[in-house]
Amino acid sequence: MLIAGNWKMFRGPDPASLAGLDAVICPPFTRLRDCVAAGLTTYAQNVHWEPEGAYTGEISAPLLLELGVAGSLVGHSERRQYFGETDETVAKRTRAALDAGLRVIACVGETPEERERGETEDVLRRQLSVLEPHDDLVLAYEPVWAIGTGLTATPETAQETHAFIKSLLDVPVLYGGSVKADNAAGLFAQADVDGALVGGASLDVDSFRAICETAARIPS
Repeated sequence: MLIAGNWKMFRGPDPASLAGLDAVICPPFTRLRDCVAAGLTTYAQNVHWEPEGAYTGEISAPLLLELGVAGSLVGHSERRQYFGETDETVAKRTRAALDAGLRVIACVGETPEERERGETEDVLRRQLSVLEPHDDLVLAYEPVWAIGTGLTATPETAQETHAFIKSLLDVPVLYGGSVKADNAAGLFAQADVDGALVGGASLDVDSFRAICETAARIPS
């Protein structure tokens, strides 16, 4: 059971307050060094496919590895929505990061409009078609309609969707969509839910710790 906290563009809590927690932390770039120094398993929120070059605003796998960063998110729905990320660039970032020795959490999921049109499986099939199994690859299913909205897929819906994803790509799948301490147990009890990508709740130490403790109680 893997729990990852995505701090997005927030400074986040004191990394020392999370010391000893069995979780991945994805802070903004300015906090990477602090999180690594605190002994946290630290992932970046994005990584470029080239090892270096004229790519202003991007960060490469070698630069992250130099800091002691262990992995990266790739293709988060906000990257797709606001910054033009495509399935093809997600694939390039994922392959480059894995080849360089980083672990990757690659994000997939449908928008509210796609869900309303009954296109969830088609969207997931397209997004997954560019990815390949890898020992260091984990997926995060992010129903975009449940990110930052307070809405959460029911445990049954999450299980059904995760099982579909695994039928296409046999790697662990995290659930990411308004995971909180009070809904984590129901989600984690599902056979094909292998953990969570936690957004807002990861910014509150007590809430995030409670989610991690819930995950730790689930039999492996």
